[in-house]
Amino acid sequence: MNSKAHSTKDNLQVLFEDNHLIVINKRPGDIVQGDKTGDAPLSEVVKEYIAEKYNKPGAVFLGVVHRLDRPTSGIVMFARTSKALTRLNKMFSERETEKIYWAVVKNIPPKTEDTLEHFLKRNTKQNKSYAHSKEVPDSKKAVLHYKLLKKLDNYYLVEITLETGRHHQIRSQLSAIGCAIKGDLKYGFDRSNADGSIHLHARKLTLLHPVQKEKISIKAPTPEDAIWNACN
Repeated sequence: MNSKAHSTKDNLQVLFEDNHLIVINKRPGDIVQGDKTGDAPLSEVVKEYIAEKYNKPGAVFLGVVHRLDRPTSGIVMFARTSKALTRLNKMFSERETEKIYWAVVKNIPPKTEDTLEHFLKRNTKQNKSYAHSKEVPDSKKAVLHYKLLKKLDNYYLVEITLETGRHHQIRSQLSAIGCAIKGDLKYGFDRSNADGSIHLHARKLTLLHPVQKEKISIKAPTPEDAIWNACN
């Protein structure tokens, strides 16, 4: 993974911020929460940013509400208060949020728009999910809606609205219809991106503010590269 891509508190792209929430545009390569790699997670970078900006002594509270895969970019929301965290956890688990992703794929999807339903079985050793058309033991139902947004020179831009939030769901389901995401070797793309990213971006998040109860809709600019730039 290209180390240049990692966020620091000085290059953090903050999309929304108030007393209860902070929303970041994650760069490909950042991990949201600490893992076995020992690399500095985005959650720690955000805590550092908050501590410095608001001159907070001592520990900063920050709750991780949801995650994005390491090679993926886009919207990540964190809770700045325990009240917001509890409510956001409930909203995400009960699917009261609308999550829209963009993906760049090599092959044209079978239909211009469609709903995909699969049963995903996770293999933790491989850190991979396999999509089955029928239910198999230990599988979870996965549903997404996609539509073709744009034909690029050599690729296609697809917009995905998630109905469920399963492990590697978009990557696995698009691969199952012959539309592996650009750079995603794990799910069948023929070569990796130079920086280790994949062309999957959490584009938009819409939800009710957990405390103020007003609808908020946040959009994340795509990373800077020729293909993403052609999508806009």
